[in-house]
Amino acid sequence: MLRHLSIFRITALILLFSAAVVAQVPSPKSVLGFQPTEERTIADWTQITDYFDKLGRASDRVEIREFGKTTLGKRMVAAFISSPDNIRNIEKIRQNNAKLADPRRNSGEEEVQRLIREGKTVVAISCSIHSNEIVASQMSMNLAYELATANDPETAEILANTVLLLIPSANPDGIDMVADWYRKTLGTKSEGTVPPELYHHYAGHDNNRDWFMLNLAETRAITQLFWQQWFPQIVFDVHQMGQNGPRFVIPPFHDPAYPRISPIIVREVGLLGLKMAADLQANGIKGVATNTTFDMWWHGGFRTAPYYHNSIGILSEAASANLMTPVTITRETLGQTRPARGLNSPLEPAINHPEPWTGGKWGPKDIAEIEMISSRTILLQAAKFRERYLRNFYNLGRENIQPRDDIPSAYVVLAGQPIPHTVARFLEILTWQGIEVHEMTHELWVKHSKEEEFHEIPLGSFLIFTDQPQRNNILSLFEPQTYPRRIGANGEPDTPYDVAGWTLWMQMGIDAQEIWDIQDQKKFQNTIKSVNDINRARSVLNLPPASGPFPKIANPLKTKPRIGLYKPFTSSMDEGWTRFVFDTFQIPFKSVMPADVRGGKLDLDVLVLPSDSENNILRGLSADRYPDEFAGGIGDEGVANIKRFVENGGRLVCFDRSCGLVIKSFGLPIKNVLDGVERRQFYNPGSILKIEVDKENPMSRGVPEETAAYFTNSSAFEVEDEQRVEIVAQYALRNALLSGWMLGERMINGKTAMAVAKAGRGEIVLFAFRPQHRGQTWATFPLVFNSLELK
Repeated sequence: MLRHLSIFRITALILLFSAAVVAQVPSPKSVLGFQPTEERTIADWTQITDYFDKLGRASDRVEIREFGKTTLGKRMVAAFISSPDNIRNIEKIRQNNAKLADPRRNSGEEEVQRLIREGKTVVAISCSIHSNEIVASQMSMNLAYELATANDPETAEILANTVLLLIPSANPDGIDMVADWYRKTLGTKSEGTVPPELYHHYAGHDNNRDWFMLNLAETRAITQLFWQQWFPQIVFDVHQMGQNGPRFVIPPFHDPAYPRISPIIVREVGLLGLKMAADLQANGIKGVATNTTFDMWWHGGFRTAPYYHNSIGILSEAASANLMTPVTITRETLGQTRPARGLNSPLEPAINHPEPWTGGKWGPKDIAEIEMISSRTILLQAAKFRERYLRNFYNLGRENIQPRDDIPSAYVVLAGQPIPHTVARFLEILTWQGIEVHEMTHELWVKHSKEEEFHEIPLGSFLIFTDQPQRNNILSLFEPQTYPRRIGANGEPDTPYDVAGWTLWMQMGIDAQEIWDIQDQKKFQNTIKSVNDINRARSVLNLPPASGPFPKIANPLKTKPRIGLYKPFTSSMDEGWTRFVFDTFQIPFKSVMPADVRGGKLDLDVLVLPSDSENNILRGLSADRYPDEFAGGIGDEGVANIKRFVENGGRLVCFDRSCGLVIKSFGLPIKNVLDGVERRQFYNPGSILKIEVDKENPMSRGVPEETAAYFTNSSAFEVEDEQRVEIVAQYALRNALLSGWMLGERMINGKTAMAVAKAGRGEIVLFAFRPQHRGQTWATFPLVFNSLELK
């Protein structure tokens, strides 16, 4: 009896101690004053980080780490959540996981078995990279609190077997923009609208298109956290989408998958997605769809980059509310939704969508519930199958370092290229994401194909061997993409989720070549020097050392034009990327707002119109939803003022879609041959094309006769009066496609890609494509710079 009483007392003391610990851990509501994800409430970044800081101080299951700064200088933080014992040994866990990521660091199978036996599945969950998809950032506080306080067996299993890197938002600047706007507009006609500015300083929605280019401070910080330090086995990227489709879209994804993604990754992505779907179904959640809309082709997204680092990337997309304001969606509205890839209607039951949601009220609590269940599913799977995830992760790296005779053994970036800073940036991009680069310290004899003879390549070139743990990343960045021709029964092309081609050295205008054989390769590898740290990579090229952020580059302009960049309130990503290029190259400019154009405030030498539709430029945001200060575009009076500006000697530079309005308004003898063309006749969703440049034209200075340009549903001009319009560049007469997919190429072969038209005493420069696309197309940056120079 006394023995039983003693056990009872001990158990009671443990329970009391646990309750006391939980009582000391602050809940989100106790810190914020409201429960996150409640309707019409929102926490900004200061509030979110304040809560996580307090949680980290109070809980021995949580450690908060700052891992970088945003574009605007805010803290980027991750909550490391695991058992108290794991948190105490967090650095050892990280080191062991890094050894699994690189099999070359292990002494043999015995050590590998120990690392797997002792290791933890590292899971990264990132919220609200698109800050208008706001709910996940609020949900993250609830998830962290639950893991920090719950004592049920499932939570204990998760904490014992996993380390969670919880990123409350990958875009803190945008969280504040959205929170500030939402609070200002509560109770007004603008409640629930997106802010009248880009919700990332440069990129807006395109901040999730930067994961191989690493232009943005946030992308680089997370890349360093993931692929230089922690090497997570699973990355979960939490998103929202439009309101009128399914309630939740998760893997398995739609075809196609890029062939360099390991089949086991494809399978594991699908397996996790189906388990999420099953758990959501068991919890009574309707409208969950798989195998629709999103594919596994493109490289540059948050959840696709992990595939090339031997990790599992999961994307979820929940139907949105109006920010934190609920909406009511009728059955009739759902019935009018356009079919998506793999799903005819959100009202139609299907194998991949067995129980549709048929309408009703939809709000942030609904979204958060789905995201919480999905996060728990991933964490529990990671815990239960810890050894399998770690073994598969290790095996993928080991396979990648094995020799293969069906791929190049290396790529070479040749010495002596004309623009050293472009080569330097290219090497920075590679090394930042963990790719090993080697500088040649003596001449080398190689074969660029299996059939040719050995020949010499010069000292000072850089080698990227493919027998590295992230071999598939190297191949996907260096090889041309060939998107599978996918034509539906109606003759329409099946559209990829994002772009079809992205070959990095082509976009950047760099000479990179395959190497299939190296003479006396073992001897050579002992005489090369690693340049994996970025400072060394740059000093090899006699450029100033870089530390931390990618350095700014000297202004390439020889004159000092007064440049204005049109900045609409419609949140133009193309404007943001143009601003990014100008800032990177330290080109002075000022933003020109719609009211400036309407009022004729164009005291400039050059006005740049980024790629935007005629409707957005002319009409802008609707006064029905936005205050007068943000509503409207340039209007007819703005068009008249731009015409006067050019006719009086100004220069107008237009990118892609903005050309249509200008051609019409100025009556230029130019026709876009793709206007009105159906997709079954011509289609190019995002590919690298060859253009041929007139080297006699001053606008082509510094550009080779043939170069790569990026075409993404862009234009092709036919010039009807060459006395009035000079052709600077044209799409190649044949074999224009370099990487990606293009249907109906003959329609643009030989058509104008860049032209200069005279108008009064001024001129208009028209780019049929986007020469600064996503800040990636360094090959065509010189054409932009030339278009800005004063004569």
